[in-house]
Amino acid sequence: MDYKKSKAPTNTVTRNIMDLCKDTDNIYESVAIIGKRANQISTEIKQDLNKKLQEFASYSDTLEEVFENREQIEISRYYEKLPKPSLLATEEFIEDEIYYRDPSKEQEEEL
Repeated sequence: MDYKKSKAPTNTVTRNIMDLCKDTDNIYESVAIIGKRANQISTEIKQDLNKKLQEFASYSDTLEEVFENREQIEISRYYEKLPKPSLLATEEFIEDEIYYRDPSKEQEEEL
């Protein structure tokens, strides 16, 4: 997912609970889905950041030396300005971009 193109706000937004539970008919289930997706997004962002910062890693034996690289600072600032994973997940959920299923409901339908 390209997080730059996301329409998610960078600040907290008040949401209508009824909009969040219209697909699942249960606000707690909706929040659980959003939370799991937020964890996935957070992991993706962290892996991406670590991969980009790994290019600048210096392997020195002394702990006293700390090198500040301008490019590292710019990359860090970029990731700090991104919307939080929970806001990205909520926006995806509202726009019906998240696939989810409930195995217990599927078993009930088979019976």
